[in-house]
Amino acid sequence: MTEMAGLEPQHFEWTWDARVAVIRLSRPERKNPLTFESYAELRDTFRAMAYATDVDAVVFAPNTGNFSSGGDVHDIIGPLTEMDMKDLLAFTRMTGDLVKAMLHCGKPVVAAVDGICAGAGAIVAMASDLRLGTPEAKTAFLFTKVGLAGCDMGACAMLPRIIGQGRAAELLYTGRAMSAEEGLNWGFFNALHPGDRVEAEALALAKKIAAGPTFAQMMTKTQLNQEWSMGLDQAIEAEAQAQAICMQTEDFRRAYRAFVAKEKPVFEGD
Repeated sequence: MTEMAGLEPQHFEWTWDARVAVIRLSRPERKNPLTFESYAELRDTFRAMAYATDVDAVVFAPNTGNFSSGGDVHDIIGPLTEMDMKDLLAFTRMTGDLVKAMLHCGKPVVAAVDGICAGAGAIVAMASDLRLGTPEAKTAFLFTKVGLAGCDMGACAMLPRIIGQGRAAELLYTGRAMSAEEGLNWGFFNALHPGDRVEAEALALAKKIAAGPTFAQMMTKTQLNQEWSMGLDQAIEAEAQAQAICMQTEDFRRAYRAFVAKEKPVFEGD
């Protein structure tokens, strides 16, 4: 187990507030692109987060009016055109590993999406557990615009589950931007907030989640992900086992005692 509050990453920004980690990508003058280095450092950070004792939720925040423009044209796309298949596959596996790390970090992730949210940036938002947007948010899975398939970093598996098969197919085939209103109506965004409020709303939501029974929140995230590939019988059995484990926690007992005393439970994560 480890503590991460004092993390000092080299390739993205990190702050910590009341057991909530806030991540934002760097270089707002270029709309916060991802690079080889930031992909790898984000992957490693989310992997480490599974063992963090002082982080209970994460906010992936915008930076100066934009979320992320995706893979940097000069730092990533240009070099990729010169790589052989072995190196290309190593890169695409690394980017997919970032999504896997987010899914398996054990902490709920809230994305606060403003402005441009494109390519790999849209994937990061998609891989988050909850998404808050602004009216100015433009989310584009634009891989076909650069001659690539729409099936990037799990998009063909995850996006249809969020917004539906037909809507996902249109966005992935055309690469067009999904408007904020479409994102809200289709279930991609949980809510829309003004640009000057979206990060604060995301932080408030993350803190609310972090104040809950954090072991049980981890189990909830685990089951949400694992049950994608289960039949109904297997899912019901897996949830029975997960709930029985949670019933052994002290937080479960705290909730009972608080209910009897007509008080609000104060969870401590054990």
